[in-house]
Amino acid sequence: MLKTFRYRLYPTRAQRSAFRRTLSTCCGLYNYMIEQRKSLWEDKQESISLFSQLNQLPTLKKEHTQLKSVYSQVLQNVGVRVDLAFKAFFRRVKRGDKSGYPRFKSWKRYDSFTYPQLGFRIIEERSVVQLSKIGFIRFDNHRPIEGKVKTCTIRRTFTDKWFITFSCEIEPIYLQPNDKAVGIDVGLTTFAAFDNGELVENPRFFRREEKALARAQRQLSAGPKGSKERERRRKVVARIHERIVNKRKDFAHQLSRRIINEYGLIAVEDLSINKMIQQNKQTYKKGMNKSIADAAWSMFVNLLIYKAEEAGRSIIEVNPAYTTQTCSSCGYRQAKKLGDRKHVCPVCGYTADRDVNAARNILRLGLQSQVGIADQEAAGLSVPAE
Repeated sequence: MLKTFRYRLYPTRAQRSAFRRTLSTCCGLYNYMIEQRKSLWEDKQESISLFSQLNQLPTLKKEHTQLKSVYSQVLQNVGVRVDLAFKAFFRRVKRGDKSGYPRFKSWKRYDSFTYPQLGFRIIEERSVVQLSKIGFIRFDNHRPIEGKVKTCTIRRTFTDKWFITFSCEIEPIYLQPNDKAVGIDVGLTTFAAFDNGELVENPRFFRREEKALARAQRQLSAGPKGSKERERRRKVVARIHERIVNKRKDFAHQLSRRIINEYGLIAVEDLSINKMIQQNKQTYKKGMNKSIADAAWSMFVNLLIYKAEEAGRSIIEVNPAYTTQTCSSCGYRQAKKLGDRKHVCPVCGYTADRDVNAARNILRLGLQSQVGIADQEAAGLSVPAE
């Protein structure tokens, strides 16, 4: 399996210039390849393959000497990115989704370049990485690199920090077998509710920084366009966004790691966040979308899935339909409003937190799918729990 290792880079002023020059060159090549495909189809209804575009690189280097300052495989990776963008476009068209034709990128938006196989060398004992055409660069070697390094990607953040990411092929290290199971219901009032009654508080990182962000954005808008002061204020806004993202990632990583270490089987909801956001827009519940995005449920579930794969744990995603409305004790189903935070069953009298009741239903569905109970029984949620 593949695992990524990310480190902070500390380039010199000359190396920062080399990074920016490489990004600018790759961005220009990226836009050229998109324009070539677009024009060829509009003029002749013909398409061009990835390999045909890559075969043009030697000729382009003679015409544009700045291409020679970038390592050859980095330039080839630009072509791969363009090809992947068009493949994704045609896949969306085939499915009938919103197509989103590949767009040109400005130098501000093109923020990474990749050495896909060669052109880099890691000297861990010195905390240095050597990049072809750039030189030796110091990085923050806070943990050892594991497995076989496959690719190396340099990325610039909006606050002008530089990071290096190594994609490594490793053998999974399974944890000791564990027969404990847990059902998890995610929400906005509480970030997560476990079937055993544990509630995880929603940290609301964006909401906590909202006033500081609004103030920084007002100051940015007041700055003269094109001035150094406006650029300084832009970095202040970017720094606040970066701080929110880092806090959110740290929270999701720590919670997912704790769950993986403690439980052998984890049942979670199979949520479609984009559909929820679109439905809220149509029903004029737009205020909820900010809270949904702030909770970042997808990030949390994705971290659970990849950590479970590495640790040999089982993750089951179940259909969330009616998990909130159904009594986890007797199976009776009743409609609930969003403000009803307590589950009180009128049939059996079972009382629990709304989200805890849903978590127990999620766990039951996960266990049913695990042991192969018929789909109708698993999906109906009308069978009384034992």
